[in-house]
Amino acid sequence: MIQRKKRSDRNHIIYQITVGRKLYIGVTAKTQPTVEKSVRSRIAKHFYRAQTEGLNWLLCKALRTLDCKEDIEYTVLAIVRGKTAAHEYERELIRKMKPSLNSDKRGA
Repeated sequence: MIQRKKRSDRNHIIYQITVGRKLYIGVTAKTQPTVEKSVRSRIAKHFYRAQTEGLNWLLCKALRTLDCKEDIEYTVLAIVRGKTAAHEYERELIRKMKPSLNSDKRGA
């Protein structure tokens, strides 16, 4: 059986979540028909995990202060072709912008 090569050229979306005056920068693949739907889907997942998994991450703590996922403010920062390039650009933005809700400090 021939294994299909995993796609590596998909568009990825780098987004910013704002809770109060604190920022989070993340990246997600464009898996929905539109960029907007892909980001909303990813943010809904962030909110769900914050509510149900009891994670102690900074973003989760901040999201638990909100009443519903519709209260989450977000902005699309960039659309980047390819997973590796997208993650590199996300790291670059995290280094430059120093968002206070990003718990993972790799490459910071």
